[in-house]
Amino acid sequence: MPIFYENKQLVTPGDLLAEGDYSADSNTYKEGNKIYASRLGLVYYEEKRVSVVALNAFYIPLTSDLVIGKIAEVNLHGWTVDINAPYSALLQASDVLNKFKPQRDDLSRIFDVGDLILAKIMTYDRTRDPILTVREPGLGKINRGQIVKITPTKIPRVIGKKGSMINMLKKETGCKIVVGQNGLVLVDGGRPEDEGLAIVAIHKIEQEAHTSGLTDRVTEMIRKEREAKK
Repeated sequence: MPIFYENKQLVTPGDLLAEGDYSADSNTYKEGNKIYASRLGLVYYEEKRVSVVALNAFYIPLTSDLVIGKIAEVNLHGWTVDINAPYSALLQASDVLNKFKPQRDDLSRIFDVGDLILAKIMTYDRTRDPILTVREPGLGKINRGQIVKITPTKIPRVIGKKGSMINMLKKETGCKIVVGQNGLVLVDGGRPEDEGLAIVAIHKIEQEAHTSGLTDRVTEMIRKEREAKK
């Protein structure tokens, strides 16, 4: 019952991934006893399941995920939020205001169309749009910094094992960096050049996410850029 790749290897549509007693999972299909890739991405073998994580996949919400969203609409009872997913999320006015009265409260004074917010997925079960919350400390409207958009499936690489990559980025660039699981990253530095360096580093991580030794290469790049600007 052979497999034809190592875990996390890049595969293309039509590539033969496994043969024998395996189950086809995400972005794969089975013909006879052979499993093939249906999307460009990284292959994963987990017990008897074979899946491919698409390199350009949409974000699929999970409860408790931290996300960065953009207010798309203000309605009578809350806000519709773009969270870079196939469907919009909802932020209810009752989550923001303790005593909400539609006849009295102008919600656009709190969050208006185009505003960016940091929120968490409170509930999501695939039968209705995700519900957001901003009630936890540090959540709410984003008033400063720059947003970097990357492929959502690359977010774990930006964080790194036990936070190794993200901690290195913060230390080497001096920026506050908040990673949204939906592929949006907030970079807030004291100087524009620090933010710019962090953004370049994040894009490098996205482009080379499938390679090994990436943390060391990104660290070296940041330090060389800093030296060049002295």
